[in-house]
Amino acid sequence: MRKIVVHLSVSLDGFFEGPDHDISWHLVDEELHSWMNAQLAAASAFLEGRVTQELMAAYWPTADEDPAASAPEKEFAGIWRAMPKIVFSRTRDEVPWATEVRHAVDPDEIRALQQLPGGDMVLGGPDLTATFRRLDLVDEYRLYVAPVLLGSGRRLFADADDRTRLELLETRRFGNGTVMLRHRVARP
Repeated sequence: MRKIVVHLSVSLDGFFEGPDHDISWHLVDEELHSWMNAQLAAASAFLEGRVTQELMAAYWPTADEDPAASAPEKEFAGIWRAMPKIVFSRTRDEVPWATEVRHAVDPDEIRALQQLPGGDMVLGGPDLTATFRRLDLVDEYRLYVAPVLLGSGRRLFADADDRTRLELLETRRFGNGTVMLRHRVARP
């Protein structure tokens, strides 16, 4: 069964983004980017909210044509273009670079997708993560904790109003101080 994996960066104090949507503090260097590429290339689909997808589509379709792009950035551009994407948007019927658009999260449809063969499905974006969490559709979290305290911004789990037990599966420290924490949702 394909898992639904949240794959996001977060500050040590739990923020997904700083004030004014700032993500310049994300410490994605070549080592971390290469690691993420290996993880993401094994996926079967990206599940994204509209805002996250628009941010990705603004850069990744042609990132490998930029002479200043690093080798891992160029590699990820190819991974991103080739990966099937399901974008969840209440306002759009068509989204550039998306394979499919859904207007709402249908838990039965998501569970049916999980039964298909292939790699895990990677979930991106804080709003979509909150929806999947509320519907008990998240199987695993891969959070990349940056060694920075932001103090303000947008918390990743700001809307969490219930307790979710997690089981630590893996940790990995990168040279830039970022720590990957991989947890599985502990279900009875």
